[in-house]
Order: sequence, then structure tokens, then C-alpha cells
Amino acid sequence: MQIGYTKYCCFLWEWDSRDKKNHYVNKLWPKRTSLTQGEKNVVNPPLVLPEKIYLPPLHIKLGLMKNFVKGMDKTGRGFEYLRNKFPNVGDAKIKEGIFLGPQIRELKQNKQFDEDPNETEKNAWLAFKRICKDFLGNHKAANCQGVVQDLLTSYKAMGCNISLKIHFL
Repeated sequence: MQIGYTKYCCFLWEWDSRDKKNHYVNKLWPKRTSLTQGEKNVVNPPLVLPEKIYLPPLHIKLGLMKNFVKGMDKTGRGFEYLRNKFPNVGDAKIKEGIFLGPQIRELKQNKQFDEDPNETEKNAWLAFKRICKDFLGNHKAANCQGVVQDLLTSYKAMGCNISLKIHFL
């Protein structure tokens, strides 16, 4: 696959990353029939069969956090709280939503961050916390499909771009 912002960046489906208006609408994208070099952004032959690909939960969690922070109001109280909470992290990293696992864990346990963001951001944050506990944790909840749908709805309301990790959900 090519690196960067490619049109068909998913190695399993022909998910069009540039078709923003259909991201949260279209759930079933056409499945890739082949990974032929030179077609649909495939540069090199795959090293592993697509059926054997597994994204670790931490990788998905980091991507969801990145999309959440990028969708936040940069002048709001929630974003200002992030800046004050992590003074050693540069402004560029905070704006891009680049956080480590322990920092995310610390934010999830912090009750003040649950109250600081506006209503839309608060709903997205609570959905993020639920998906970390009930879907990406050690045990899957019985209603894990509802948990994922809540996250997708709240991220859409917040205006978050859909990434490959959200597409996998």
C-alpha cells in the first residue's frame, strides 16, 4: 500500500477515504477482489493474507483518541484542559491528538475532563470510554454493536473525520 493520503487505503475493502459525505452513511464498501500491483493504490505484493490481519486494540484506541482530539473545539474548555493537564507535551502533539496509552488511561480516570468539554464533545468522550471498556478491553459486552454505533454517531455529530481505524469498527 502507498503511504500518505490515498483514495483506497484499506487493504480489505475498497473504502474511499476521499468520499467524506458517505463515510458515516455507507457501512458496506465493496470488498477487494485482488491485490494486484498497480491497481487501486497497491504498490507491492502483500506480505500477509488479508484474512490474517489483526489490529491490536491499543492501536485502534490511539487512533480513536487522535480523531477525538482533532475534532475538538480548539478554543473550548476541554481542549484547554488537555493543554494544562499535559504541560510537557508540545502544542503540536496535542493539536494532532498524539497521546500515549498511559496518558489516555489517566484522562479516562479523571472526572474533571468528563465535565469540561461541551455537550457534543462530552457525548463523544463518554462513548470513547465505553468502547475502551466494553469493546477494546479484555471482555466484550453483550451489546458491543450498540456501543460501536454510539461511538460512530457521536463522532459524526462532533465532525470527526473517519479514519481506517474507525472504518474497521
